[in-house]
Amino acid sequence: MGKVLMIGAGGVATVAAFKIVQNQDVFTEFMIASRRKEKCDALVKAIHDKGYKADIKTAQVDADDVEQLKALFNDFKPELVINLALPYQDLTIMDACLACGCNYLDTANYEPKDEAHFEYSWQWAYKDKFEKAGLTAILGCGFDPGVSQAYTAYAAKHHFDEIHYLDIVDCNAGNHHKAFATNFNPEINIREITQKGLYYENGKWIETEPLAVHQDLTYPNIGPRDSYLMHHEELESLVKNYPTIKRARFWMTFGKQYLTYLDCIQNLGMSRIDEIEYEAPLADGSGKTAKVKIVPLQFLKAVLPNPQDLGENYDGETSIGCRIRGIKDGKEQTYYIYNNCKHQDAYNETGMQGVSYTTGVPAMAGAMMFFKGLWRKPGVWNVEDFDPDPFLEVLNKQGLPWHEEFGGDLEL
Repeated sequence: MGKVLMIGAGGVATVAAFKIVQNQDVFTEFMIASRRKEKCDALVKAIHDKGYKADIKTAQVDADDVEQLKALFNDFKPELVINLALPYQDLTIMDACLACGCNYLDTANYEPKDEAHFEYSWQWAYKDKFEKAGLTAILGCGFDPGVSQAYTAYAAKHHFDEIHYLDIVDCNAGNHHKAFATNFNPEINIREITQKGLYYENGKWIETEPLAVHQDLTYPNIGPRDSYLMHHEELESLVKNYPTIKRARFWMTFGKQYLTYLDCIQNLGMSRIDEIEYEAPLADGSGKTAKVKIVPLQFLKAVLPNPQDLGENYDGETSIGCRIRGIKDGKEQTYYIYNNCKHQDAYNETGMQGVSYTTGVPAMAGAMMFFKGLWRKPGVWNVEDFDPDPFLEVLNKQGLPWHEEFGGDLEL
């Protein structure tokens, strides 16, 4: 049914690849490409070692280079490109898709390398181009963003006449038994967490100091966890698409040890994203030195544990959902829709931990929606712009079942 090219070979891409080969009735031809072809080949071997039979092609490509991307797309001729590379590369991949007539899907919005700034304006600016080309671009089809928007759309479709208050809550109650590690790319993760918080209330965006606003929230099967208000990109599209929303916020849990390490990293200057000059000894043993430029956060990434290697000893589970208050038939109603995902279940199936799993499965599900013709219309769209029902039905069958609670205390 569908010819798909996936860019990326990290943890999320690994999960997405496993799910793609589990659904070969939909994904009939599959290629994995990354900056290092050997990572793609290792991923294919891991899939085959699990007993899956699939003809998976691999390729090397620099996703920062539009010409390299165009050459690859023109050679393989995918109908859909799944971008699971870095958010820095969203625009180059979208440019190549436009040039080669390929549709597009990603899991995180574009951000420039030299500024930790997250908003959809750069990608929304491509809307007319994709419309004129007759191509579909689906933005942010992971969990949050992604499933969180489908949950909101489902609530609006089935349970509310007006949504007034939306709180997206994201808890990782797992333990990877490392002193400090990030659950996805350390560079992206730390850039995101150290930025100022941002939420929407009464038609205005309100900024807070980083991680300054927090409170205990109770998560299903987990219990109370300290939850911190953060900026997250899906709020930007949700308040636009659901104008009855009076307040929208995003919350994420962090443990004390994690925050202590994060504070040290910032105080030592290791979270900086600007270049610094460093005089380094040459590797030839001559004793001579050379001036080199490094980005501290990129260097830190090189010495931190690889998120792909966390799964084996990771226990506990994640819990991510939407807590919503609004009006139905003239009466106020509360509603909580969520998924819990156990890290060991994710590892046993794909070799990756739960955070990668909860992002990779929705990426595959969104691609499936495209190939089935259910999420296919020219332009640039967010997940809530499409019918949530078939997407959530697929998640139920593919390892991310969701649950609903009506009339409960939202705590917010």
